[in-house]
Order: sequence, then structure tokens, then C-alpha cells
Amino acid sequence: MPKERVLITVKTYPTLSRKYGEMVCTAGVRADGSWVRLYPVPFRRLEEEDQYAKFDWIEAELAKSRSDPRPETYRLLDPKDMHRVGHVGTDNNWRERRQLLLKASHVYDRLQPLLDGAKANTISLAVFKPARILDFIWEECERDWDTAKVAAMRQAASQGNLFEEEGWRKTFRLMRKLPYNFSYRFADADGRESELQVLDWEAGQLYWNCLKSTSSSESDALEKVRQKYLNEFAGRDLHFFLGTMQQFHGFAPNPWVIIGVFPIPHDNQMDLL
Repeated sequence: MPKERVLITVKTYPTLSRKYGEMVCTAGVRADGSWVRLYPVPFRRLEEEDQYAKFDWIEAELAKSRSDPRPETYRLLDPKDMHRVGHVGTDNNWRERRQLLLKASHVYDRLQPLLDGAKANTISLAVFKPARILDFIWEECERDWDTAKVAAMRQAASQGNLFEEEGWRKTFRLMRKLPYNFSYRFADADGRESELQVLDWEAGQLYWNCLKSTSSSESDALEKVRQKYLNEFAGRDLHFFLGTMQQFHGFAPNPWVIIGVFPIPHDNQMDLL
């Protein structure tokens, strides 16, 4: 089977799976702009040289998922055979990123086609352009991982059946669970107002960095995250990468979440960056 190249645009904050342990939802686009979701990906158990960053090209053999009915979901035939093969930077006014994500890929500005498409199982990943950003908020949630999932993961690891890996077990530690859920409130081109959760890895990591770097309180760290995602990003040509939640795909009134943000500069901002 020939290998495929995918430009990684999405890495969500790690979650726990009873079957696969700690997983990162990864998504990106092919050169023709079509979307691919890679799951499961044991990101933090990959060798360091294969731990891809956003906007890295990766190459791997892919097969349509047998357990996930969403049309864009694929599985890695061999996670050890996935490799980074390039990177797309921000040269020439982000030209290549713009071409792949705003031209080759379809950009939606209305939520209704995405709701209809998810219900019909014709789409589960998309680029979305909000008409107005209304707010960026957070809500406190559970502070610790589900103990049953942690126990199941440890049992699987002890049995040696998590991707048949060896070396990672000696040093691996679970990523800390975020104690807050972040969300954007926005309006689309129809004036429809919505609130969608933000699952982007960078939002979670920014919270931990703000909390650690200044020895600030949680409230101070949260305000710094809000400052970046609301004030700084709202001043750019902000786009969302949207994805549906598998457990809600096809039947929930709105199964979509924000799995990544694309805060591209406006053309007249480039000289100021």
C-alpha cells in the first residue's frame, strides 16, 4: 500500500482511552485540501524524532478506520512507520498555509451546512470562518483523570499490548488533566450564535505555562489564556478547525468542537509582525 502525506494542522490535548491509553486526536490535510483524521495516535509514545509538530508533513501508510464511521477517519497501519518529511512555515505572507487551508480546502462561514453534513455522515472535519467573536470563556471540570480509564490503561501496559512498544514504559507519565474546559462564543455569517469547546493542545499547554512561569494563581493564568485567544487572536484573520465528537456524530443537535485555531495575520498586519 502506498504511503500518504498529510500536513498536520490539529493536535488536541491528550485524552484517555480505555483501549488505547493516552491518545491525541490528530488531523490534517492532504495536498489536495482533503481532510484526514488519524486515530489512534500514541503521540507521546512515539520516538522523539517522529513527534510531529503542527504544520509538519508526515508520511505513513493509512487505512480507513473500521471502528470509526466518520468519513475522514483513518488508522495508521504501523505507528512506528510514520515519519516527518517536511514543514510548512510562514514565509511569503503564510502563502503555502493559505493555499492548502483556505483555498484547496473549503472554508465554511455558516454552521448549518456542517450540522446537516454531520447528521448525514458526509463530513466531520472542516475549516470554519466565524463572522464575529463574542467571547472566550472557561468552566471548571474534573481535576483528575477517570480512575477506571487509568486502571485499564495500566493493565494494558503491564500486559504489553499498547502498540507493542517497550522503551516508553520506563519513563512515561500521564499528561496532567486540564481542570478547565475552554470555549469560544461566536456568530456565523447568518448571525447564528454558538458556543463550542476548544480542545486544542496549545490552549491547554498555554494554561500550564502561564501558571508555572509567573507563579500566578489559576485565575491569573486563565485570564492570560483569554487575553491571547480573545484579544490577540480576534485581531487576526481567525479561522477554526472544527471536528465532530465520535460519540455524538450523526445524531446530536451540534456534535462539533473546535479542535484547532488558525489565527492567520491580515495582509496589512504582516509588516508589523
